[in-house]
Amino acid sequence: MARCPQHWLVHKRSLCLVWGVGVKGHLYSGCAGRVQWFAKRFGWVEVFFLPLRILASRFVVPFLSERHFEFRGDQLPCFYAHYNVTWCNERAVEVPLARWYLEQAKGSVLEVGHVLGHYGDYTHLVLDKYETAESVLNEDITHWKTDRRFELILSISTFEHIGFDDEVDGASGDKIKVAIAACRALLQPGGRLVFTVPLGYNPELDQLIEEGQLGHDRGWFLLRQGPREWREVASHQAIGARFGRPYPFANALLVAEFDAIQ
Repeated sequence: MARCPQHWLVHKRSLCLVWGVGVKGHLYSGCAGRVQWFAKRFGWVEVFFLPLRILASRFVVPFLSERHFEFRGDQLPCFYAHYNVTWCNERAVEVPLARWYLEQAKGSVLEVGHVLGHYGDYTHLVLDKYETAESVLNEDITHWKTDRRFELILSISTFEHIGFDDEVDGASGDKIKVAIAACRALLQPGGRLVFTVPLGYNPELDQLIEEGQLGHDRGWFLLRQGPREWREVASHQAIGARFGRPYPFANALLVAEFDAIQ
């Protein structure tokens, strides 16, 4: 489920209103459903501009200047790729953040939501409820049974979709907390669950964050200050940021860390 919003609508190889194969059970199933869902979430203006960005990507990326953003005292390079046009959305910082955490991990890693495999070769286990790909387990994290325990469970822009963009009854906020608990139960002692989520996308998730009910042990916020400029800020500076305004897609992110359940 963890695809950047633009991939919901336009397939990377066809520039037509077709979403990738192997995805079932979403509110955006079917061609017409995808368009309606995308327009509802992101607006009809984005339905028009997204194909233009994809067409322009091959010409734009080679001329973009290198940029960095600070995270916890380190300078990380922004990531530009044609796939999902990361140069104009939050993937520009989410992919470097994920790689930063992966570099620190010495033991087993689980990725919830298939994201990093689109941007390189990785050997860690990937769990995704819907997306089919080589070495990806199609399982629901809340129902998955395994004896394995992980040093790091990593997820990029996936938790905001839980109970919000799938055909699941019940409150999204409650289902997100169930998924968090399921992940924490799979951590080895001293392990961490780390995920990024955009602010302003899922109202119930936003409420959990604003009211301090998400349950994370540590959190950092990144605020978008330009098309490709991100800055680490205090929570009050990021909370309330709008999704899609003033820049396309996410304008603020939470990087949340959860410790293993004792």
